[in-house]
Amino acid sequence: MPTRLLPPSGPQRTLAAAQLASAIGDGAYYTCSALYFTHVVGMSAARLGLGLAVAWALGSLAGVPLGHLADRRGPRRTAVLLALATAAIVTSFLVIRSYPPFLLAVCLYATTQSGLTAARQALVGGLVSRAERTGLLAHLQSTLNGGLAVGAAIGGIALTVGTRAAFLAAFTVTALGFVAGGLILLRLPEVRSTAGESSAGPRFEVLTDRRYAVVALVNTVLLLRMPLLSLIIPLWIAERAPGLGWLGSALFVLNTLGVMGFQVRAARGVTGLASASQAVRSAGLLLLASCAVFGLSALDVPVWAVAVLLVAASILQVVGEMQQSAGSWQISFDLAPADRLGQYQGFFGTGVAVARTLGPLLLTTLLLDGGLLGWLALGVLFLAAGHAMGPAVRWAERDRGYRSSGGSLVGAATAAEVP
Repeated sequence: MPTRLLPPSGPQRTLAAAQLASAIGDGAYYTCSALYFTHVVGMSAARLGLGLAVAWALGSLAGVPLGHLADRRGPRRTAVLLALATAAIVTSFLVIRSYPPFLLAVCLYATTQSGLTAARQALVGGLVSRAERTGLLAHLQSTLNGGLAVGAAIGGIALTVGTRAAFLAAFTVTALGFVAGGLILLRLPEVRSTAGESSAGPRFEVLTDRRYAVVALVNTVLLLRMPLLSLIIPLWIAERAPGLGWLGSALFVLNTLGVMGFQVRAARGVTGLASASQAVRSAGLLLLASCAVFGLSALDVPVWAVAVLLVAASILQVVGEMQQSAGSWQISFDLAPADRLGQYQGFFGTGVAVARTLGPLLLTTLLLDGGLLGWLALGVLFLAAGHAMGPAVRWAERDRGYRSSGGSLVGAATAAEVP
């Protein structure tokens, strides 16, 4: 049976439409923001980088409380408010001219983005059956990549024009994308809040859940793959084969198209914790192979061979990325209590912020200076994390009310109701 390009009609397709609108806005923002603040506003690259690092560090702390808010007040309502708040923050970029307002705005932007991700994940958990979640998340990831590509094309037009008005037009597209995404979510039913039905346990239970924290930490190690194609490989090419400068963007496009075309297919075999752990273990092996091939490009080989090695390594990486994503989605939901999906997803999502913040700092030194040995060291780290996920999941699974045979939670899923 061929893989469907669109999720089923109803809530799943509505969630995908909202994801697409927001992703188009994100793509325009990510493409233009750095050059706008450095070339138009006049901010130094160092101050911009520091501000973004601080923003994402603070934003990573907001996922749990805002996810908890989604559990208590309803994830649809929370997601809509955070989407509109994000649009308002992006609109403020149109008038920012100095560093303090910029720092405040980007911190608020990272905060609302972290909360919005947690709320949308809780919305998925509340509206979609357990058996369909990973498949839907694969569709959403494919949609995300498609939206980012469209937004990046819009941002590319702004970069080509290069005027302040063109940059501001791109930011307007970003704001409108989040407004549209929020309004589309209003078409969904609200998810009944169950977070307040039991007084047992602390308010932010996930912060005391050591077993879930270990699983999230293992996943964060695997997420260090994120800066490779966006940062490390372009720098690697610039140092080792400057004549292949165009290849960095081509590999990024290859990754985007790969996820768009094959993420849903890659997630089809992930149906429970056992298959999810196996997917993550396979991802660790694929990422090791990818790093080894990347590292071979450091050897004294012809330029055409460098290009072939980089393309082959990038293909291995995107296959590993899709396996890791599918497995981690299943694990993050199946190990979370049904009445606290928002805060648990908010906590699990901090791995992305950590990888974005610490990944460039760690990997630039390890890989650009370490050469082949550095790449192999990173690959071994990926392999170890992939193999550690299974034991970590089994440890976290204990005493959580799971059936030993099926690996599914005992108890009803969060109910949805029409407001």
